[in-house]
Amino acid sequence: MKQIRMKIFALLTVLSLICGQLFLVSAEVGGTITRSGTEENRPTASDVGVEEGALSLNCKSAVLMEAKTGSILYVQNPDEALPPASVTKIMTLLLVMEAVDAGTVRLDDTVTVSANAASMGGSQVYLKEGEQMTLEDLLKSVVIASANDAAVALAEHIAGSVSSFVKQMNTRAAELGMKETFFENVTGLDDTAEAHLTSAHDIAIMSRALIRHKTILQYSSIWMDSIRDGAFGLTNTNRLVRFYPGCTGLKTGSTSKAGFCVSVTAEREGMSLICVIMGAESRDERNAAATQLLDWGFANYGVFTAEAGQPAPIGVLGGVQDHCAVSYADFSCVLPKAEIGKVECRVEIPASVTAPIAEGAAVGCVKYVLKDRQIGSVPILADETVLRIGFFEILARMAAGFLLI
Repeated sequence: MKQIRMKIFALLTVLSLICGQLFLVSAEVGGTITRSGTEENRPTASDVGVEEGALSLNCKSAVLMEAKTGSILYVQNPDEALPPASVTKIMTLLLVMEAVDAGTVRLDDTVTVSANAASMGGSQVYLKEGEQMTLEDLLKSVVIASANDAAVALAEHIAGSVSSFVKQMNTRAAELGMKETFFENVTGLDDTAEAHLTSAHDIAIMSRALIRHKTILQYSSIWMDSIRDGAFGLTNTNRLVRFYPGCTGLKTGSTSKAGFCVSVTAEREGMSLICVIMGAESRDERNAAATQLLDWGFANYGVFTAEAGQPAPIGVLGGVQDHCAVSYADFSCVLPKAEIGKVECRVEIPASVTAPIAEGAAVGCVKYVLKDRQIGSVPILADETVLRIGFFEILARMAAGFLLI
């Protein structure tokens, strides 16, 4: 009997110590860890070292952007509001693709051409009033041949009228942070337009948004195609698609007011660039400036990539289990090629955390450092939920251990 009383006394003593320890740990660590931990960061323009004017491009303005991160690599008068000509159609196409992906319209929709659409001049595929064509063929006509009549037909099909569609264009531009942009039409025709303007930087922004819809690149990288069952040929207005290695699109434009403009997308060695040229004096000078800027970008920059990882499980205090599995996502950013091999990876994670822990909660972070300057980070997340251990569960475990003594 004396031995049993001693065991019970020992059990109660240990139990009180455990409960006290749990209280202290909870107070010290601060309870539940939430998702408000470190979010993934990307380098800003200053991190990658934006250059301005070094290439003396023969155009009014230019921007070079890395597409995945949105990092700006080169600028030349990037924020001046200028007439964009048919580069306008990037926003037209963006709204079309968003409607397709949202299920509002379908690529196999039949579109009936209005008198208004058929009346459009400039670049066109000579639509006739009442003619019917699939949305996909109209889309190809805009992307490849820069057809104004097809752009208007698409706008009317999606929004009911051109004016309603233009309102959507300006709303979307504001949502994207395009601060120097105002659209008056869906085509870029500017004979009567008074304030139809955008900037090279804004064009890069909407180009980046458009190429997230991969279907567009399937069309914009086509050199020659046809519509009307092969009866009408389409040839890409962007010659760089054929003559610049890695070019995937995107949109050209030219008017007497705008000069010669282009937004070019190209990809090499896992890096995608968006090159915007505005106000060149000729098509050849526009293409030469775009080629020069893309060559400079691919020669000087590359993508740093770090793979996803799974550190050792982190210790858990006061949980129903002693450890929790954790992991972090991959990370990539654009950097000068000479700096890519100099990036350090620093894993910051405590030895233990306090329960409860929710699956997906941030418990640490991985920092990527270049020359003692952080260029990005990704959170280390819990891969499972660990609940706080309760008093009665502790008692049950102690009782089970007691019976085995």
